[in-house]
Amino acid sequence: MREGGDMTSAAEAPVQTEMRDGVGIVALNRPDKFNCLSSVVMAGLDEALAMFEGDRKVRAVLLLARGKNFCTGADLDEVLDARRERGRLEAFITGGHRVLRRLEVSPLPIVAAVNGLCLAGGLELMMACDVVFAGQSAQMGCQHARYGLVPGWGGTQRLARIVGSRRALDLMFSGRWLKADEALAWGLVNHIVDDSALAGMAEAYCADLAKKNPGGLAAMKQLCRNGLDGSLQEGLDMERSAVVDALMGENVSEGLAAFRERREPLFR
Repeated sequence: MREGGDMTSAAEAPVQTEMRDGVGIVALNRPDKFNCLSSVVMAGLDEALAMFEGDRKVRAVLLLARGKNFCTGADLDEVLDARRERGRLEAFITGGHRVLRRLEVSPLPIVAAVNGLCLAGGLELMMACDVVFAGQSAQMGCQHARYGLVPGWGGTQRLARIVGSRRALDLMFSGRWLKADEALAWGLVNHIVDDSALAGMAEAYCADLAKKNPGGLAAMKQLCRNGLDGSLQEGLDMERSAVVDALMGENVSEGLAAFRERREPLFR
């Protein structure tokens, strides 16, 4: 990985990485295949995240896609080939689960920039991210039911958690596509921007995150994610422990000093 502007992977690599201003950029690079997700792509995403998590200069990750579309789901050629053996199918699904779960539990904030079509496994990938920017022309859907399929990479679980079970079932049963404004109203995305400004706005957001206390952001993410799986009291107990840890840390001292001195903090 180089810092600046040169992609480390060859132009034809299915996943490309770059680092700028504390932001790790991961790009799906199969535009001729609608950026569909193969086991090779999933391995590339896993490797990219591992690399950025191991680099202290990286404070946030931006996930985007080359071409006109974000991602239209799993690589059907690989799925059809894997149907010959149950074990291969299970390995393919399990591999996707592991990578998407890694996005959720990563200490780094993961921001998605979604353009064009974001369908099926692409929607599942998007939902595993922390913050989502969508271009005005973006469309999202869970079209498995149209073809007799069942969501396999967390669609039934994450969608219901994000939008509620009634909306989730409606979207899965019907297979219809949501436009960006409806996805925003449902809480599937956070921000809608002009298509031409999508990558720039999402990267600027990540660059701002990169200036913040990385430990604080990681704690917020962990508390929000884990708190949904337990009781309110369990969540409050976790929060109390996390805030005491934060207040005892050097970065909070730097933040408070910067506030008193009316300057921008320099977090480690």
